[in-house]
Amino acid sequence: MKFATFTRRQCLAITMASLAVVAGAPAAAQDWPARPIKLIVPFPPGGPTDTASRVVGQKLAERLKQPVVVENRAGASGTIAAQFVAKSAPDGYTLMMLATPTLLAPHLYKAAGYDIAKDFAPVATVYDLPIVVVVNPTVLPDVKTLPDLIAKAKAEKGKLNYTSSGPGSFGHLTMEMLKDLGGFDMQHIAYKGGTPAVTDLLGGQVQLMFDNVPNVLPHVKAGKLTALGQTGTKRSPLIADVPTVAEAGVPGYEVTVWFGLVAPAGTPREVVQKLNAEALRILAMPDVRERFLAQGVEPAGGTPEQFAEHIRAQMAKWAKVVADAGVKAE
Repeated sequence: MKFATFTRRQCLAITMASLAVVAGAPAAAQDWPARPIKLIVPFPPGGPTDTASRVVGQKLAERLKQPVVVENRAGASGTIAAQFVAKSAPDGYTLMMLATPTLLAPHLYKAAGYDIAKDFAPVATVYDLPIVVVVNPTVLPDVKTLPDLIAKAKAEKGKLNYTSSGPGSFGHLTMEMLKDLGGFDMQHIAYKGGTPAVTDLLGGQVQLMFDNVPNVLPHVKAGKLTALGQTGTKRSPLIADVPTVAEAGVPGYEVTVWFGLVAPAGTPREVVQKLNAEALRILAMPDVRERFLAQGVEPAGGTPEQFAEHIRAQMAKWAKVVADAGVKAE
């Protein structure tokens, strides 16, 4: 076997190059950002996630003195966006608005293409999105409260139906958890997307569903839908007269839809900390809070470590729900 030989000058050059790489890593983090940043949104334009992401992106651009380009990569419960970001360079120039539905995908798809725990560096929780269970009062005129719904579901033994945006969707799993804790059964009618599901709920083809407050609030105010219970630990100010599911008689029930900034795993800690600090400053701005609340979302916050712990807890929680219900995405 023939071994390569190097002159003293070549050895010195290799050594200096290696030292330059090591020394340059923190320098690169200190110089960040030096060029535009991509903020990947895993949902289509126009929804609350897209709107909130653009608010944050605009403020980040102003504070960091670099453009922040919001890019929508919708599809497959957020897996398309997550796969893209997971494979991106960990240099602080690609970020994503991670959402609860994207967290669910690895529990539902055999080849989701990413590992939430290993492929992302949590930055900060950005906002919470309140969820509510609503019924069509025309087809269920005697259901005015959540206890009414549960009693009717138990009496009819699986004859009632609910809809969602698809098998394994957040609306599907949220109802599965309620069925388990409430001790009743109900038929699931899955749609391909939230818009047709709401349309048929309003038309009376289906009877009830879980959906986010911004989507259904206009219909609740118009009397076309009746809100029975909020899924969080506290009431949203948008529908403060509607009790939480726990308050309405299902203790232990708590579901939140949250959204937060993440970067690819391996992003320098200095960059993550700087992003976190800027995100918290932005979320504390009165105009940002006002714009968020107008969209029906509630500003959050916290450290990267707190966000990481929250992600771990949520992964364990939803893994159990999926397993217990035997849910498989199609």
